[in-house]
Amino acid sequence: MAADSLTVSGRRFRTRADYEAALRDQKKIDTIRSQTNLNDPGQLYELFGKLQSGAYRFETQVGTDFDDEIYEKVENLKKQGTTAGSLHKSTKVHSGGEAKKDNSKKQDIKEKKSRRTPNFAEYDKDMQNQILAELKKQERRRRLVVVLASLVAAASLGYFGVYYFFSIRTNMEYEQLAELKGSDALVTNQSSNNFSIHKTSVRMPDVLDEYKTLYEKNKKLIGWLKIDDTIIDYPVMQTLDNEYYLDHNFNQEYDKNGSLFLDCDCSVYPQSTNLIIYGHHMKSGQMFGQLQKYAKESYGEKHSVIQFDSIYEKAEYQVMYVFRSQVYNEDDLVFKYYQFINANSEEEFNSYMKEMEAMSLYDTGVTANYGDSLLTLSTCDHSQTDGRFVVVAKRIK
Repeated sequence: MAADSLTVSGRRFRTRADYEAALRDQKKIDTIRSQTNLNDPGQLYELFGKLQSGAYRFETQVGTDFDDEIYEKVENLKKQGTTAGSLHKSTKVHSGGEAKKDNSKKQDIKEKKSRRTPNFAEYDKDMQNQILAELKKQERRRRLVVVLASLVAAASLGYFGVYYFFSIRTNMEYEQLAELKGSDALVTNQSSNNFSIHKTSVRMPDVLDEYKTLYEKNKKLIGWLKIDDTIIDYPVMQTLDNEYYLDHNFNQEYDKNGSLFLDCDCSVYPQSTNLIIYGHHMKSGQMFGQLQKYAKESYGEKHSVIQFDSIYEKAEYQVMYVFRSQVYNEDDLVFKYYQFINANSEEEFNSYMKEMEAMSLYDTGVTANYGDSLLTLSTCDHSQTDGRFVVVAKRIK
């Protein structure tokens, strides 16, 4: 199939897999449209609620476009003064008379049933014993159900208790770490260091005063990432592999939130062409849990500047590309963003830029030239198998 034909709802897709995912999204959208009258405010609000709750999950930008369409329709209804609450209230007013009739009918049925049901004392002894035995069985089943439900509830509460324990602990710990930025509580008298995660013979520059205390607490600290008006304000770690900080925090304790960490093959000094930072997509919003908000162009415009300081220098980056990708098999002949760390030539760099531009969800108007430094933020994307959501930015300061 020609590349030009990989188009669904006006969106062009680079690979056959993305194209087929878009077709699945379109089929799902067609089904929703056939079952929903989008001109009916009640049905529209109901559909909007399902989309917000995650009842419908889409894999591509085709689904995101549909989600945006429904969002805009609901916003227009709100501007007109039509809300889900007013619709519900109106329904109750109009159905009041019918409700009274239904209640009257139910009462008549109950009275008829009570007149037809014999009294327990009217049964003979054998029948009474059978009835009592059956009632005991029902009571035992009821108690068993109650016990099982209680165990399930206790297990669920325990799970959420542990989840929120880690969430609250993580918040508190990172707030304390943020307060240590600029502190000299643990700073030694050393003016320079030769530490490097890659064990090179290059003499490293001095650690910035702002990060010396944090660096003394944990020498795996490599920098700090911050995006204004978001929850993203965390230290960034680096080790000799990309495993340890998947489930450990800054204090090297087990933590399912993990930490933000720089790819082990990247170098902040001398700086790699592209610095790749990974983080979990936590439901609590912590780490990179809110990174996928960049899927909306309006959000990207409001949060276009990302600050990433290495422990040696401060820097700012501007968002350039936002796209969805995945972790591919080693023998798959496709662009793998997570392997783009250093560009060995201008031709290679431009090839990388062209690939990411084609994948980007929208045009930011920002471009890069050979010699520019890039920053890539990567997190999980559950809309596809081994999916990843990626934000790429160019250094501007």
